[in-house]
Amino acid sequence: MLFCGINPGLMTAATGHHFARPGNRFWPVLHLSGFTPRLLKPSEQGELLSYGLGITNVVARASARADELTAEEYREGGRLLALKVARLRPRWLAVVGVTAYRAAFDDRKAQVGPQERTIGDTRVWVLPNPSGLNAHWTARTMAEEFARLRAAADADA
Repeated sequence: MLFCGINPGLMTAATGHHFARPGNRFWPVLHLSGFTPRLLKPSEQGELLSYGLGITNVVARASARADELTAEEYREGGRLLALKVARLRPRWLAVVGVTAYRAAFDDRKAQVGPQERTIGDTRVWVLPNPSGLNAHWTARTMAEEFARLRAAADADA
């Protein structure tokens, strides 16, 4: 499973650890959904590989907010992400943020959940953005969606 965030926030850029901002719910949701046996800190992201998980971003440039990114950055990020997925060949790509997925893959109608698109043999699932700015999803409802993905991946294995 390769998780893909939108782009590094300023805290992530400063620390070198994905989803490093204290209000971000990625790490708690990853644990609550059963992907990890314990709550990991951003500084422990290297442990993800031992659980068969990886992490990357659509766009490499850091920003305070994802809405600072341009349409071209998203499109180029989607192209580069597809190349990365084709090279690494994870069974699943989990894009964290439906707006980023729509922009990166020019799929304006995409919704959270499994996608029809595949990249080679890699299946794609869009997850809600765990940023504290995303008020539409609670940690509990996000964990439920992450758990749906985990169940689908387990069924695939």
